[in-house]
Amino acid sequence: MSMPDRKEIQVRELLEGPHPVVPAGLAASAAERGDRLLRRRRAAGRFGWTVLFAAVAVFAVWALLTHPWTVPPSGVSPPLEGW
Repeated sequence: MSMPDRKEIQVRELLEGPHPVVPAGLAASAAERGDRLLRRRRAAGRFGWTVLFAAVAVFAVWALLTHPWTVPPSGVSPPLEGW
């Protein structure tokens, strides 16, 4: 059997030793921070969806007004009609 690694020995010593005392308000502050992060994430999502919807609406209005799918008339030569 091989000798245990130095890091493994240190980890075993940490796990077997006395455990540190947890601060009294740690759970409450962690829950408060989690709520704050969740509110920020939701607000960012709402903002993103609002910006996306506004961009789609602006694009639709622009497309309806300018008709980008139609071919513009050629300005090189006059139309050949009445020959």
